[in-house]
Amino acid sequence: MTYYLSSYKFGDKVEALKNILFQGAKIGHINNSQDWTTANPEIRDNHLKEEMEFMDNLGCISEHLDLKDYFGKENKLRNKIASLDGIWVCGGNTFVLRQAMKLSGFDNIFIELQKRDDFFYGGYSAGVCILSDSLKYIQCVDNPNDFPYKEITETIWEGLNVFNYGILPHYDSEHPESEDIEREVKRCINNKWLFKTLRDGEVIIIE
Repeated sequence: MTYYLSSYKFGDKVEALKNILFQGAKIGHINNSQDWTTANPEIRDNHLKEEMEFMDNLGCISEHLDLKDYFGKENKLRNKIASLDGIWVCGGNTFVLRQAMKLSGFDNIFIELQKRDDFFYGGYSAGVCILSDSLKYIQCVDNPNDFPYKEITETIWEGLNVFNYGILPHYDSEHPESEDIEREVKRCINNKWLFKTLRDGEVIIIE
């Protein structure tokens, strides 16, 4: 799997992203991190539209992959993802995103996807934080007790376990969550937890 992990939006390595994604690549856009209970639907839909248009302008064919449509339908989601060349996972509430991944079976499918050399995983903020071994690193930034889906009422702390450390986006940046990230950095240091910070604009590419 190839990873393009940005602190915010598409970051400052868009030319590299163009080289990673071939023309006509089918990309599923996962927006469930913005399903938190007080989210503004209009703002959420506008973000989705803007990001899908951006991907299309890179030469991709993007579509909305709403994990809610696959709750309790893991095999259906597995078949859908098998028809794609990659996914883009946007920012929002990491804990809410984790709930959607659990209910749809995406977390199980992701284990299989990691074995594919020809699959792309891109994302930012929550879409990057979810890849850590735990979500404990960002519990002061994202609300761990927001439960927009009736099927889950307990916090899921386990991440997707790509990294055995936390990734903290928006560090030292002009972002509303930057001050909270500073506090998370101090908490990680105090607890001797491994972590990596990302400033807005920065991107990690793993091939």
